[in-house]
Amino acid sequence: MTVLKEKATKNTKGLVQDEETKDLLSRSLQYLKAGYPVHFTGPTGAGKTSLALALAKKRKKPVMLIHGNHELNNKDLIGDFTGYSSQKVVDNYIRTVYKKEETVTEAWRDGRLLEAVKHGYTLIYDEFTRSKPTTNNIFLSILEENILPLYGSKMTEPFVKVHPDFSVIFTSNPAEYAGVFKTQDALLDRLITMHVGYKGVDRESTIIAEKTDMDENQAKAITTLVAKLREKCQEDTGPSLRASIMIANLAAEQDIPVDGKDPDFQRLCVDILGHQVSRCLDDEQSLSDAEDMILKACKSLKVAE
Repeated sequence: MTVLKEKATKNTKGLVQDEETKDLLSRSLQYLKAGYPVHFTGPTGAGKTSLALALAKKRKKPVMLIHGNHELNNKDLIGDFTGYSSQKVVDNYIRTVYKKEETVTEAWRDGRLLEAVKHGYTLIYDEFTRSKPTTNNIFLSILEENILPLYGSKMTEPFVKVHPDFSVIFTSNPAEYAGVFKTQDALLDRLITMHVGYKGVDRESTIIAEKTDMDENQAKAITTLVAKLREKCQEDTGPSLRASIMIANLAAEQDIPVDGKDPDFQRLCVDILGHQVSRCLDDEQSLSDAEDMILKACKSLKVAE
């Protein structure tokens, strides 16, 4: 079972924290201390998981991470019997008399949720809406009665009490995203939900500059390009901050100038952004339309001196 320690809860340079991010983390930490679960929701690439990891680190407790998916079930969360173990004892104290004893027991392994609940870990349930609502129902008892029911486990106790240090942080994508289930109102009513959106050109350029050591003017040119393309997409869709970081990293590694008229830079932007932009356009528009938009945006790109 993998438990994330403190130094495993950040990437190479950690979460870039401007004043708005620091304020969000500070408020969220107070909510957790008061016993309320926190839920970060917003478009992909907006930094929800990074926020959740940074928040969990502030609690200074071991961190358990669960990724939501449609196959997740109670056995994954609570645990399961993994097989049998046997022990044989042969007593031949008297040479001609043998005494045999054999004990067979079932081997049990705690699931991630049970382990976190028992030991007071901070649980991050990442993209929890990708799991079926019936699976997530188990959190209702945890958040309301402070118990974890041991459904179908054949354990002698019907439930486990939640450790007083246990906290849970949820993240999710909007309901219109593919592969996402509608969350039951009973669960959402028990969460403090905060929207995490895209950060705007200036904040995103600061993040890129700090993460990639790129000149801030070049970083701003990249985020401006991506933001213009995002405007052509439906709300909360389109290329994200991740795409901007990929462009910055690859341009630096391959010694490609951040120049909208440079063919290598244009090709890099089309490769990274083409599919992302095409997915958020009208059905009548194609990948070639998306590539034309990207090239047009590149050619109008200006890098401040």
